[in-house]
Amino acid sequence: MRAEVRRYYGETLQSSADLKTSACCTDAAVPEHAKPVLASIHDEVLTRYYGCGLVLPEALEGASILDLGCGAGRDVYVLSHLVGQGGRVVGVDMTPEQLAVARRHVDFHREQFGYEVSNVDFIEGDIEHLHATGLPDEAFDLIVSNCVINLATDKRAVLEQAWRLLKTGGELYFADIYADRRIPAELRTDPVLYGECLAGALYWGDFLELARKVGFADPRLVDDNPVDITDPRLAEKLGDIKFYSATYRLFKLPDLEAAPEDYGQAVRYLGQLPHHADALHLDQAHHFPQGKIVPVSGNTWRMLNETRFRPYFDFLGDAENHFGAFAEGVGGMPFSTRQSQASGGCC
Repeated sequence: MRAEVRRYYGETLQSSADLKTSACCTDAAVPEHAKPVLASIHDEVLTRYYGCGLVLPEALEGASILDLGCGAGRDVYVLSHLVGQGGRVVGVDMTPEQLAVARRHVDFHREQFGYEVSNVDFIEGDIEHLHATGLPDEAFDLIVSNCVINLATDKRAVLEQAWRLLKTGGELYFADIYADRRIPAELRTDPVLYGECLAGALYWGDFLELARKVGFADPRLVDDNPVDITDPRLAEKLGDIKFYSATYRLFKLPDLEAAPEDYGQAVRYLGQLPHHADALHLDQAHHFPQGKIVPVSGNTWRMLNETRFRPYFDFLGDAENHFGAFAEGVGGMPFSTRQSQASGGCC
């Protein structure tokens, strides 16, 4: 399947218009601060975009970021602007044709952003075998990925490598495709369904279990949208299986608790993050309005206190006293059944 994926993205797909579903080209609301950046990206890079969400987390200035499955480099270049000249972004992809597009426009984007030296690099490599790239342990503040991990045949290896490459307190922030049940074996080898990011999609429950086994003990769902299967032949093959594009954030924080626990802690968002003055949306269960004291679990406290978010919060209480389980989270099936409210086109 790895060879099929390389062929599909290197040869079969020449632009996002060639896709047969919305899985690798879903709707998403682009934040206002990112729209001018996207408008400055080279047209050839934009037309070779096959993502399923936005991988633009908060607090990026000066960060070191790795993009797994960077393709033609759209997200790499957007992030390179947001991290500034003092940050850096490395993209890894196994498709030479895609990387050729990305590398062709390094100087174009350096000039667009007014940088003396480019802060991006592109590496040909397999995200299941990142040891072979020579990237050192704990080299990155953030790892992002946009609709690529589902294409990997060994997803545990990808998550293990992400854990290795992240600094303690770092974050894997990624968009991908998930199914509401396990994909039948006869569909998992269909090259078109695989290339369209469907046949390799994990059942959401299996993903959560796998993430926890690797060390990401408390995965947080940030956003999700249903995927439309627009090709009638593919829809007939898939039957009643439902797919969702979803963004998760996974923090590298050793010894997070398996379930949220209450220590009487609370936080107050100071409102100083660029582009997030009024509130910070951490995940679907955690929204922090500026100035409001919000009770949080021990895990959420650590996700804010032991990461790049610490300067933007006041922290109240400690972990000396335990008050039982903390009632937080969305509960049940994590993905909504609402229709996407975003307006048309690729994100």
